Amino acid sequence: MEGLRERKKQRTRRALVEAALRLFTEQGYEETTLAEIAAAADVSTRTFFSYFASKEDVLFYDTSARMDQLLAMLDEPLPGEGVAELLVRVIKASQDWLDNEEYDLDLAPERMNLVMSVPALQARALHLLFDSQLRMARAVHAAFPDEVDEVGAAAAVGALVGASKLAVWAAVVRGDPVDDLRVAMSRAVDLVMRGLGSVR
Repeated sequence: MEGLRERKKQRTRRALVEAALRLFTEQGYEETTLAEIAAAADVSTRTFFSYFASKEDVLFYDTSARMDQLLAMLDEPLPGEGVAELLVRVIKASQDWLDNEEYDLDLAPERMNLVMSVPALQARALHLLFDSQLRMARAVHAAFPDEVDEVGAAAAVGALVGASKLAVWAAVVRGDPVDDLRVAMSRAVDLVMRGLGSVR
């Protein structure tokens, strides 16, 4: 019963995301109301708020869960693992999230294109990116206080996370198939790792 209930929730969330993306594209982000999104997904406005707190959250709904997962990994380095190795493991874990049913990988290009074209969404994305990198940098320094200072931790996080994020966005803009987003992320990590041999 629990599995059935969870699948129903996933279908409803997906219907809301698809409806929002369609309406944002057809009539504009600012012009679209919560009520219109709910109606297009054949649910009530009250149901909409059971899944999302705002219009913006429709596009960023998975950010918090992903960040909690990555921070938990940063808190527990494996024996013998260094700063760069830990960060690479975390980045690869974020790749695994692409296979999560809740991510809706096939909708990623639409989501990213909207974020890049709507100023309010650009601002939210930049805020989330900056906040997440600061939190990750603090976690890295806390995990390796004798090996890397605050500046080194921030530089390492910024290099790896920034490179992987921007590489994925570039792949989307270029029109690469969604399955190639993992390839773009891996390529970015490999390029950065050549210069992260010794972080201080």
